[in-house]
Amino acid sequence: MDFRLTPEQEEFRGAVRRFADKHLAAGALERAHAAGYPWDVAKLMAKQGLLGITIPEASGGQGGTLLDALLAIETVASVCPRSADVVQAGNFGPIRVLAEYGSAAQKEKYLRRLLAGEAVISVGMTEPDAGSAVTDLKTSAKPDGQGWRVTGSKIFTTHSAYAEVFLVYVRFGPGVGGIGSVLIEKKDVRLGKTSHFMSGEEWAQIYFDEVHVPPENVLLGEGGFKKQIAGFNVERMGNAARSLALGRYAYETARVWALERRQFGRLLCEFQGLQWKFADMKMKLDAAQLLLYRAAANADRGFPSPEETAIAKAYCNQAGFEVANESLQVMGGMGYSQESLVEYCLRRCRGWMIAGGSIEILKNRIAEHIFERSFPQR
Repeated sequence: MDFRLTPEQEEFRGAVRRFADKHLAAGALERAHAAGYPWDVAKLMAKQGLLGITIPEASGGQGGTLLDALLAIETVASVCPRSADVVQAGNFGPIRVLAEYGSAAQKEKYLRRLLAGEAVISVGMTEPDAGSAVTDLKTSAKPDGQGWRVTGSKIFTTHSAYAEVFLVYVRFGPGVGGIGSVLIEKKDVRLGKTSHFMSGEEWAQIYFDEVHVPPENVLLGEGGFKKQIAGFNVERMGNAARSLALGRYAYETARVWALERRQFGRLLCEFQGLQWKFADMKMKLDAAQLLLYRAAANADRGFPSPEETAIAKAYCNQAGFEVANESLQVMGGMGYSQESLVEYCLRRCRGWMIAGGSIEILKNRIAEHIFERSFPQR
Protein backbone atom coordinates (compact mmCIF):
# COMPACT_ATOMS: atom_id res chain seq x y z
CA MET A 1 0.00 0.00 0.00
CA ASP A 2 1.55 3.26 -1.18
CA PHE A 3 0.18 6.54 0.16
CA ARG A 4 2.27 8.64 -2.20
CA LEU A 5 0.94 10.17 -5.40
CA THR A 6 2.32 8.76 -8.64
CA PRO A 7 4.78 10.88 -10.64
CA GLU A 8 1.96 11.58 -13.14
CA GLN A 9 -0.35 12.77 -10.36
CA GLU A 10 2.38 14.96 -8.89
CA GLU A 11 2.99 16.46 -12.33
CA PHE A 12 -0.72 17.08 -12.82
CA ARG A 13 -1.06 18.72 -9.41
CA GLY A 14 1.93 20.92 -10.15
CA ALA A 15 0.45 22.04 -13.46
CA VAL A 16 -2.84 22.90 -11.76
CA ARG A 17 -1.00 24.85 -9.08
CA ARG A 18 0.93 26.86 -11.67
CA PHE A 19 -2.31 27.62 -13.51
CA ALA A 20 -4.02 28.72 -10.28
CA ASP A 21 -1.09 30.90 -9.20
CA LYS A 22 -1.00 32.60 -12.59
CA HIS A 23 -4.72 33.10 -13.21
CA LEU A 24 -6.61 32.80 -9.92
CA ALA A 25 -4.45 34.10 -7.06
CA ALA A 26 -5.06 37.74 -7.92
CA GLY A 27 -8.61 38.66 -7.06
CA ALA A 28 -9.32 35.58 -4.90
CA LEU A 29 -10.76 37.71 -2.08
CA GLU A 30 -12.97 39.77 -4.38
CA ARG A 31 -14.09 36.69 -6.30
CA ALA A 32 -15.30 35.03 -3.10
CA HIS A 33 -17.71 37.87 -2.40
CA ALA A 34 -18.83 38.55 -5.97
CA ALA A 35 -22.35 37.69 -7.09
CA GLY A 36 -23.07 35.37 -10.00
CA TYR A 37 -21.05 32.60 -11.55
CA PRO A 38 -17.36 33.17 -12.46
CA TRP A 39 -17.73 32.53 -16.19
CA ASP A 40 -14.26 33.94 -16.90
CA VAL A 41 -12.76 31.29 -14.62
CA ALA A 42 -14.87 28.54 -16.19
CA LYS A 43 -13.61 29.35 -19.69
CA LEU A 44 -10.01 29.49 -18.50
CA MET A 45 -10.40 26.11 -16.83
CA ALA A 46 -11.96 24.62 -19.95
CA LYS A 47 -8.90 25.64 -21.97
CA GLN A 48 -6.67 24.15 -19.27
CA GLY A 49 -8.55 20.82 -19.36
CA LEU A 50 -9.91 21.13 -15.83
CA LEU A 51 -13.54 20.51 -16.81
CA GLY A 52 -14.65 16.96 -17.55
CA ILE A 53 -11.54 15.43 -16.00
CA THR A 54 -13.24 12.06 -15.38
CA ILE A 55 -15.36 12.11 -18.53
CA PRO A 56 -14.15 9.86 -21.40
CA GLU A 57 -12.30 11.52 -24.23
CA ALA A 58 -14.91 10.19 -26.66
CA SER A 59 -17.47 12.40 -24.89
CA GLY A 60 -15.21 15.46 -24.89
CA GLY A 61 -13.58 14.97 -21.50
CA GLN A 62 -10.05 14.23 -20.32
CA GLY A 63 -10.42 10.52 -19.50
CA GLY A 64 -8.84 10.91 -16.06
CA THR A 65 -9.67 9.39 -12.68
CA LEU A 66 -11.81 10.56 -9.80
CA LEU A 67 -8.64 11.13 -7.79
CA ASP A 68 -7.36 13.44 -10.53
CA ALA A 69 -10.52 15.52 -10.17
CA LEU A 70 -10.11 15.65 -6.40
CA LEU A 71 -6.50 16.79 -6.77
CA ALA A 72 -7.70 19.55 -9.09
CA ILE A 73 -10.39 20.78 -6.73
CA GLU A 74 -8.02 20.76 -3.72
CA THR A 75 -5.21 22.51 -5.58
CA VAL A 76 -7.43 25.23 -7.01
CA ALA A 77 -9.05 25.79 -3.59
CA SER A 78 -5.63 26.24 -1.98
CA VAL A 79 -5.19 29.36 -4.12
CA CYS A 80 -8.76 30.58 -4.74
CA PRO A 81 -11.51 28.90 -2.70
CA ARG A 82 -14.34 30.31 -4.83
CA SER A 83 -12.87 28.94 -8.06
CA ALA A 84 -13.06 25.42 -6.64
CA ASP A 85 -16.81 25.67 -7.25
CA VAL A 86 -16.11 25.74 -10.98
CA VAL A 87 -14.11 22.51 -10.73
CA GLN A 88 -17.05 21.01 -8.82
CA ALA A 89 -19.61 22.09 -11.44
CA GLY A 90 -17.45 20.86 -14.31
CA ASN A 91 -16.61 17.44 -12.91
CA PHE A 92 -18.98 16.27 -10.19
CA GLY A 93 -22.71 15.74 -9.83
CA PRO A 94 -25.17 16.25 -12.71
CA ILE A 95 -22.52 16.70 -15.40
CA ARG A 96 -21.08 13.30 -14.46
CA VAL A 97 -24.53 11.68 -14.55
CA LEU A 98 -25.19 13.23 -17.97
CA ALA A 99 -21.85 11.98 -19.29
CA GLU A 100 -22.43 8.46 -17.94
CA TYR A 101 -26.07 7.88 -18.83
CA GLY A 102 -26.93 10.49 -21.45
CA SER A 103 -27.61 9.60 -25.07
CA ALA A 104 -25.27 10.68 -27.85
CA ALA A 105 -27.77 13.38 -28.82
CA GLN A 106 -28.03 14.67 -25.24
CA LYS A 107 -24.27 14.86 -24.91
CA GLU A 108 -23.94 16.68 -28.20
CA LYS A 109 -26.63 19.18 -27.26
CA TYR A 110 -25.63 19.91 -23.67
CA LEU A 111 -22.30 18.39 -22.68
CA ARG A 112 -20.19 20.23 -25.24
CA ARG A 113 -21.21 23.66 -23.88
CA LEU A 114 -20.77 22.53 -20.29
CA LEU A 115 -17.22 21.32 -20.95
CA ALA A 116 -16.39 24.55 -22.76
CA GLY A 117 -17.27 26.58 -19.67
CA GLU A 118 -20.09 28.27 -21.58
CA ALA A 119 -22.94 26.83 -19.51
CA VAL A 120 -23.63 25.11 -16.21
CA ILE A 121 -26.07 22.32 -15.32
CA SER A 122 -28.08 22.22 -12.10
CA VAL A 123 -29.64 19.20 -10.40
CA GLY A 124 -33.20 19.54 -9.13
CA MET A 125 -33.69 17.12 -6.23
CA THR A 126 -34.92 18.82 -3.05
CA GLU A 127 -38.56 19.82 -2.81
CA PRO A 128 -40.55 21.73 -0.16
CA ASP A 129 -41.67 18.41 1.35
CA ALA A 130 -38.80 16.16 0.25
CA GLY A 131 -35.35 16.95 1.61
CA SER A 132 -33.45 14.14 3.28
CA ALA A 133 -36.44 11.96 2.34
CA VAL A 134 -35.75 12.57 -1.33
CA THR A 135 -37.82 9.55 -2.41
CA ASP A 136 -40.91 11.44 -1.19
CA LEU A 137 -40.58 13.77 -4.17
CA LYS A 138 -43.85 14.80 -5.83
CA THR A 139 -42.69 16.41 -9.07
CA SER A 140 -44.51 14.27 -11.60
CA ALA A 141 -44.00 13.28 -15.21
CA LYS A 142 -47.30 12.31 -16.85
CA PRO A 143 -47.51 10.76 -20.34
CA ASP A 144 -48.50 13.22 -23.06
CA GLY A 145 -48.42 11.81 -26.56
CA GLN A 146 -44.84 10.83 -27.33
CA GLY A 147 -43.50 12.88 -24.40
CA TRP A 148 -44.25 13.88 -20.83
CA ARG A 149 -45.74 16.77 -18.87
CA VAL A 150 -43.72 17.68 -15.78
CA THR A 151 -45.40 19.47 -12.87
CA GLY A 152 -43.90 20.39 -9.50
CA SER A 153 -41.16 22.49 -7.94
CA LYS A 154 -37.64 22.29 -6.50
CA ILE A 155 -35.86 24.34 -3.85
CA PHE A 156 -32.28 24.90 -2.62
CA THR A 157 -31.06 24.12 -6.14
CA THR A 158 -27.42 25.11 -6.55
CA HIS A 159 -26.73 27.17 -9.70
CA SER A 160 -30.48 27.55 -10.34
CA ALA A 161 -30.14 31.32 -10.75
CA TYR A 162 -27.87 30.96 -13.79
CA ALA A 163 -28.05 27.33 -14.99
CA GLU A 164 -28.81 26.69 -18.66
CA VAL A 165 -30.25 23.22 -18.13
CA PHE A 166 -31.65 21.29 -15.17
CA LEU A 167 -31.35 17.59 -14.44
CA VAL A 168 -34.66 17.10 -12.67
CA TYR A 169 -35.64 14.13 -10.51
CA VAL A 170 -39.25 13.26 -11.37
CA ARG A 171 -41.84 10.65 -10.54
CA PHE A 172 -43.00 8.59 -13.52
CA GLY A 173 -44.87 6.18 -11.25
CA PRO A 174 -45.31 5.10 -7.61
CA GLY A 175 -42.55 4.04 -5.25
CA VAL A 176 -38.79 4.29 -5.58
CA GLY A 177 -38.97 2.33 -8.83
CA GLY A 178 -41.08 5.08 -10.36
CA ILE A 179 -38.39 7.74 -9.99
CA GLY A 180 -36.23 8.85 -12.91
CA SER A 181 -34.86 12.07 -14.35
CA VAL A 182 -35.34 14.42 -17.29
CA LEU A 183 -33.43 17.35 -18.80
CA ILE A 184 -35.33 20.65 -18.80
CA GLU A 185 -33.95 23.88 -20.21
CA LYS A 186 -34.12 27.14 -18.28
CA LYS A 187 -36.45 28.73 -20.81
CA ASP A 188 -39.09 26.15 -19.90
CA VAL A 189 -39.08 26.70 -16.13
CA ARG A 190 -40.41 29.50 -13.97
CA LEU A 191 -37.94 30.89 -11.44
CA GLY A 192 -39.01 32.30 -8.10
CA LYS A 193 -37.25 35.21 -6.45
CA THR A 194 -33.53 34.88 -5.95
CA SER A 195 -32.49 34.03 -2.39
CA HIS A 196 -29.11 33.66 -0.72
CA PHE A 197 -27.62 31.04 1.53
CA MET A 198 -25.48 31.97 4.53
CA SER A 199 -22.51 31.28 2.26
CA GLY A 200 -23.60 34.02 -0.13
CA GLU A 201 -24.54 31.57 -2.89
CA GLU A 202 -27.65 32.37 -4.88
CA TRP A 203 -30.59 30.06 -5.43
CA ALA A 204 -34.14 30.38 -6.64
CA GLN A 205 -37.13 28.07 -6.33
CA ILE A 206 -37.92 26.55 -9.70
CA TYR A 207 -41.43 25.71 -10.88
CA PHE A 208 -42.53 23.31 -13.60
CA ASP A 209 -45.98 24.22 -14.87
CA GLU A 210 -46.90 21.25 -17.05
CA VAL A 211 -43.60 21.57 -18.90
CA HIS A 212 -43.56 19.42 -22.02
CA VAL A 213 -40.54 17.10 -22.09
CA PRO A 214 -39.92 15.27 -25.38
CA PRO A 215 -38.79 11.62 -25.17
CA GLU A 216 -35.26 12.58 -26.24
CA ASN A 217 -34.90 14.62 -23.03
CA VAL A 218 -35.56 11.70 -20.68
CA LEU A 219 -32.21 10.88 -19.11
CA LEU A 220 -33.22 7.94 -16.91
CA GLY A 221 -36.74 6.58 -17.01
CA GLU A 222 -38.57 4.52 -14.41
CA GLY A 223 -36.16 2.48 -12.32
CA GLY A 224 -33.34 4.96 -12.79
CA PHE A 225 -33.14 6.18 -9.19
CA LYS A 226 -30.30 3.89 -8.09
CA LYS A 227 -28.18 4.92 -11.08
CA GLN A 228 -28.84 8.58 -10.30
CA ILE A 229 -27.77 8.13 -6.68
CA ALA A 230 -24.60 6.34 -7.82
CA GLY A 231 -23.81 9.46 -9.82
CA PHE A 232 -24.79 11.63 -6.86
CA ASN A 233 -22.13 9.90 -4.78
CA VAL A 234 -19.60 11.56 -7.09
CA GLU A 235 -21.14 14.94 -6.22
CA ARG A 236 -20.75 14.06 -2.55
CA MET A 237 -17.06 13.46 -3.18
CA GLY A 238 -16.73 16.93 -4.65
CA ASN A 239 -18.58 18.33 -1.65
CA ALA A 240 -16.22 16.49 0.71
CA ALA A 241 -13.16 17.65 -1.22
CA ARG A 242 -14.19 21.29 -0.97
CA SER A 243 -14.89 20.94 2.76
CA LEU A 244 -11.42 19.50 3.25
CA ALA A 245 -9.77 22.02 0.93
CA LEU A 246 -11.37 25.09 2.49
CA GLY A 247 -10.61 23.80 5.97
CA ARG A 248 -6.99 23.43 4.88
CA TYR A 249 -6.99 26.91 3.33
CA ALA A 250 -8.17 28.38 6.65
CA TYR A 251 -5.59 26.29 8.53
CA GLU A 252 -2.71 27.49 6.32
CA THR A 253 -3.86 31.10 6.67
CA ALA A 254 -3.98 30.76 10.45
CA ARG A 255 -0.61 28.97 10.50
CA VAL A 256 1.09 31.88 8.72
CA TRP A 257 -0.68 34.28 11.08
CA ALA A 258 0.61 32.37 14.12
CA LEU A 259 4.17 32.62 12.76
CA GLU A 260 3.91 36.42 12.37
CA ARG A 261 1.46 37.74 14.96
CA ARG A 262 2.83 38.74 18.39
CA GLN A 263 1.00 39.12 21.68
CA PHE A 264 2.53 39.61 25.13
CA GLY A 265 5.90 39.91 23.41
CA ARG A 266 5.74 36.41 21.90
CA LEU A 267 4.72 34.86 18.61
CA LEU A 268 1.36 33.10 18.78
CA CYS A 269 2.96 29.82 17.73
CA GLU A 270 5.01 29.85 20.95
CA PHE A 271 1.91 29.43 23.15
CA GLN A 272 1.30 25.79 24.00
CA GLY A 273 -2.47 26.19 23.85
CA LEU A 274 -2.26 27.22 20.22
CA GLN A 275 0.29 24.51 19.44
CA TRP A 276 -2.27 21.93 20.56
CA LYS A 277 -4.96 23.56 18.45
CA PHE A 278 -2.79 23.27 15.35
CA ALA A 279 -1.82 19.69 16.16
CA ASP A 280 -5.51 18.75 16.45
CA MET A 281 -6.30 20.54 13.19
CA LYS A 282 -3.47 18.80 11.37
CA MET A 283 -4.61 15.35 12.55
CA LYS A 284 -8.18 16.01 11.42
CA LEU A 285 -7.10 17.24 7.99
CA ASP A 286 -4.78 14.29 7.40
CA ALA A 287 -7.38 11.74 8.53
CA ALA A 288 -10.03 13.35 6.33
CA GLN A 289 -7.76 13.31 3.30
CA LEU A 290 -6.97 9.62 3.74
CA LEU A 291 -10.68 8.74 3.93
CA LEU A 292 -11.42 10.84 0.86
CA TYR A 293 -8.59 9.35 -1.18
CA ARG A 294 -9.57 5.81 -0.14
CA ALA A 295 -13.07 6.31 -1.53
CA ALA A 296 -11.69 7.77 -4.76
CA ALA A 297 -9.00 5.13 -5.24
CA ASN A 298 -11.52 2.30 -4.74
CA ALA A 299 -14.13 3.82 -7.04
CA ASP A 300 -15.53 1.45 -9.65
CA ARG A 301 -15.67 3.11 -13.07
CA GLY A 302 -15.51 6.47 -11.34
CA PHE A 303 -18.40 5.77 -8.96
CA PRO A 304 -17.27 5.33 -5.32
CA SER A 305 -19.02 2.92 -2.96
CA PRO A 306 -21.93 4.33 -0.93
CA GLU A 307 -20.30 3.31 2.37
CA GLU A 308 -16.88 4.81 1.69
CA THR A 309 -18.48 7.94 0.24
CA ALA A 310 -20.66 8.39 3.32
CA ILE A 311 -17.69 7.98 5.67
CA ALA A 312 -15.52 10.37 3.65
CA LYS A 313 -18.16 13.06 3.29
CA ALA A 314 -19.31 12.95 6.92
CA TYR A 315 -15.76 13.16 8.23
CA CYS A 316 -14.54 15.77 5.72
CA ASN A 317 -17.59 17.94 6.43
CA GLN A 318 -16.97 17.86 10.16
CA ALA A 319 -13.20 18.27 9.89
CA GLY A 320 -13.42 21.14 7.40
CA PHE A 321 -15.88 23.07 9.52
CA GLU A 322 -14.10 22.44 12.82
CA VAL A 323 -10.70 23.40 11.39
CA ALA A 324 -12.07 26.56 9.76
CA ASN A 325 -13.75 27.47 13.04
CA GLU A 326 -10.56 26.97 15.08
CA SER A 327 -8.54 28.87 12.48
CA LEU A 328 -10.92 31.79 12.79
CA GLN A 329 -10.56 31.68 16.57
CA VAL A 330 -6.77 31.74 16.30
CA MET A 331 -6.91 34.83 14.08
CA GLY A 332 -9.45 36.62 16.27
CA GLY A 333 -10.89 39.78 14.76
CA MET A 334 -8.96 39.37 11.52
CA GLY A 335 -10.33 35.87 11.05
CA TYR A 336 -13.87 37.14 11.66
CA SER A 337 -13.38 40.00 9.20
CA GLN A 338 -13.98 39.83 5.47
CA GLU A 339 -10.44 41.11 5.05
CA SER A 340 -9.43 37.45 5.03
CA LEU A 341 -11.11 34.39 3.49
CA VAL A 342 -11.18 32.41 6.74
CA GLU A 343 -14.72 33.53 7.61
CA TYR A 344 -15.75 32.68 4.04
CA CYS A 345 -14.31 29.17 4.40
CA LEU A 346 -16.23 28.72 7.66
CA ARG A 347 -19.54 29.75 6.09
CA ARG A 348 -19.05 27.52 3.05
CA CYS A 349 -18.03 24.49 5.12
CA ARG A 350 -21.11 24.89 7.31
CA GLY A 351 -23.40 24.54 4.33
CA TRP A 352 -21.78 21.35 3.09
CA MET A 353 -22.73 19.64 6.36
CA ILE A 354 -26.31 19.90 5.05
CA ALA A 355 -26.02 19.83 1.27
CA GLY A 356 -25.55 16.57 -0.60
CA GLY A 357 -26.78 14.46 2.30
CA SER A 358 -26.66 15.73 5.88
CA ILE A 359 -24.16 14.27 8.31
CA GLU A 360 -26.99 12.63 10.24
CA ILE A 361 -28.39 10.88 7.16
CA LEU A 362 -24.90 9.73 6.18
CA LYS A 363 -24.41 8.23 9.63
CA ASN A 364 -27.65 6.30 9.14
CA ARG A 365 -26.25 4.91 5.88
CA ILE A 366 -22.97 3.99 7.60
CA ALA A 367 -24.91 2.17 10.35
CA GLU A 368 -26.76 0.15 7.72
CA HIS A 369 -23.44 -1.09 6.38
CA ILE A 370 -22.21 -1.85 9.90
CA PHE A 371 -25.23 -4.00 10.76
CA GLU A 372 -25.86 -5.24 7.21
CA ARG A 373 -29.54 -4.32 7.34
CA SER A 374 -31.80 -1.45 6.39
CA PHE A 375 -33.22 0.97 8.97
CA PRO A 376 -36.27 2.61 7.37
CA GLN A 377 -36.95 6.03 8.89
CA ARG A 378 -40.71 5.82 8.36
